[in-house]
Amino acid sequence: MYQQAENILIVLGELGFVIIIFCLFNFLLVKSFQQAMKISWLGQEESQADSLRRQIQFILVFVCVLLCLLIVGANSYIIFYEETNIKEYTLNITNQIHEDFWINLGWITAKCLLVILVASQAIKLVKYVLNKIHKTLENYDRINVKDPNIESFFSLLDKSVTNIIWPIALAQCALLIKLPEIVAKNIYLIVKIYAIVVIGLLIVKAAAAIIDSLDSLIRGYLSDDKKSRFYNRLRHLIPFFERCLEYAIYVTTATLVTEQIEAIARLARYGPDIVQIVGIIFLSRVFIEVAKLLVEEILLRSNDLTELERQRRLTIIPLIQSALKYLIYFSAGVAILYTIEIDATPILAGAGLLGLAVSLGAQGIVNDVVNGFFILFENYYLVGDFIETNGASGFVEAIELRTTRIRNPAGHVYIVRNGDVAKIVNYSKTYVYAVVQVGVDYDSNLDKVYRIIEEVGKQLQQVNPDVVEPTRVDGLDNFGESDLTIRTVTKVKPGKHLPVQRVFRKMLKSAFDREGIEIPFARRVLIFKNESDSNPLSGDRSQENFQG
Repeated sequence: MYQQAENILIVLGELGFVIIIFCLFNFLLVKSFQQAMKISWLGQEESQADSLRRQIQFILVFVCVLLCLLIVGANSYIIFYEETNIKEYTLNITNQIHEDFWINLGWITAKCLLVILVASQAIKLVKYVLNKIHKTLENYDRINVKDPNIESFFSLLDKSVTNIIWPIALAQCALLIKLPEIVAKNIYLIVKIYAIVVIGLLIVKAAAAIIDSLDSLIRGYLSDDKKSRFYNRLRHLIPFFERCLEYAIYVTTATLVTEQIEAIARLARYGPDIVQIVGIIFLSRVFIEVAKLLVEEILLRSNDLTELERQRRLTIIPLIQSALKYLIYFSAGVAILYTIEIDATPILAGAGLLGLAVSLGAQGIVNDVVNGFFILFENYYLVGDFIETNGASGFVEAIELRTTRIRNPAGHVYIVRNGDVAKIVNYSKTYVYAVVQVGVDYDSNLDKVYRIIEEVGKQLQQVNPDVVEPTRVDGLDNFGESDLTIRTVTKVKPGKHLPVQRVFRKMLKSAFDREGIEIPFARRVLIFKNESDSNPLSGDRSQENFQG
């Protein structure tokens, strides 16, 4: 009876040991998936990961139940068929195992436990240090770092510490247990790839934080207006620099990852070329912006420029900037060709022949360019002039090699081909006349009207600095149906005729109201027929229009 109870306890102990082992495996599985879901690009596939976890748990439960059944079956065979005590049978088997095996098993178990202990303590220590550094940076007043950058950087670093140290500990345990070397090698490979990716992401986030901090420090320390102006002109390149740096880091990271995988390692040789191309693109953009800034500084640096000289230089600056921009783009394209080991000489020769053929066929483009040069060199109009040509009137915004952009007073932009510019009316050459037609009643005293207009013209010159000479009355210009039209001329500065005309009309209206001079306007009188009037000779006109 005692022997049967002892056998049952041994079987229950064996079953409990197996169940504990599988519970430990299930715990490690759940923790591993929880850590994996903290990775941003894996977290997006949470539903698929959860399905995979349930499938693995089902396999573990099935294996556990199968082992339990095997243990019960084997022990039942030993008890009932061989009629042997399980304890004696187990001791007999264990005694056949050499003593060195148990010593080695104990050492291996102790070493594995030590590795796990060291890994857990190392994770705590590293997280403590990272938390201290994080708090120190947040409390450092002289560094103005955006909170999302700092939080994102340290959050990723905190997750990565756990995801790197535990797999390393697992690989070390695999080596201690003397599993096949390929197991530890693959674990180390996965850890290495993960570490490379994490380091790349950390560098991207750190670079963004550092660039933002340097930008804040530079803007805080720049006291010279000239230097501050230069920096503000080039400051818009910072987001472009961040994007280029980010692409370069991503390409470098992908190259290092590719080198670790033998099947695709040969693709890694393209990585440095792509990084060089990104650098060439960034440098070309920087050269373009610096060239634009230098051209403006060189041509507009002098304070002794007359208004006409300044207009001419403002006109020629966009052309020089465009030429430099295309030259830099062309040089960048040639540099990229050499980077990918393509000889650009035949391409340049072919481009020359192609350009000659295009120039012979595209005569309209050549005509636009040539006419544009004549407009500039013969000074037909400049940027800022008020002109009228081809049905478009307004201020010249830009004169380019092929087109001229004109913005009218209503804000509409006209784009006129230089080859189509035939008849030009320039209101901005030395001076221009603001012509205003004034209509008065036939009964008005013209001498009095002339005198009032001239007085208003003198007042206009006093209040408006754009008026060069007082208003001149040219005389009676037209006999209208209901009014007499008087033509007035006011000499104003170039391009100022429209605003002066508006002000002058307002002042004339106020003066005429004070003096009782009527400005005629159209009137409409409605005459309705009396329906009770039976006189056949009465008029049947329902309404009559007249002006007076």
